[in-house]
Amino acid sequence: MKEESLISILKASITDLDTDVVVNAANEGLWAGSGVCGAIFRAAGHDKLQAACDAIGHCDTGSAVITPGFDLKAKYIVHAVGPVWNGGGNGEEALLKGAYKRSLELAYENECHSIGFPLISAGIFGYPLEGAWSAAIQACREFFEENPGCGIKVVFAVLDDRIMAAGEKVLGEE
Repeated sequence: MKEESLISILKASITDLDTDVVVNAANEGLWAGSGVCGAIFRAAGHDKLQAACDAIGHCDTGSAVITPGFDLKAKYIVHAVGPVWNGGGNGEEALLKGAYKRSLELAYENECHSIGFPLISAGIFGYPLEGAWSAAIQACREFFEENPGCGIKVVFAVLDDRIMAAGEKVLGEE
């Protein structure tokens, strides 16, 4: 399968995706948050998911950890910690790409064939929209180059038309 066909963008809630894995835009402490994080915790079962996250304890920015999916359709939840935007001169792009790549590695290691991502760091962490999309798409493509034939389908779930249009533009350009 061509790598291009492995990446898509849907207007959907990440909690409704029928993928093997959904990715939570997490914080280093793995606490329930707002936005995507809050929606995932609510849909998965807050207490069960928080207990699993508490057992792990911490995740560094630019990395990811995995828990069961609990009440979600997804078998697993990957908790990816993207960077807070601080102007772009503090390694934010490398950290953001690292969060995506580690998420894909965890999916691959757990024999998953599909993964649903939010646009990590583009919400309250303030990462500029086009830069966030560019880093996300590049990280996925680099993972596919490093793992040819892995066959993992990537779905980006967004709810906003403007964010979706920006993603489709970057996907077509990159």
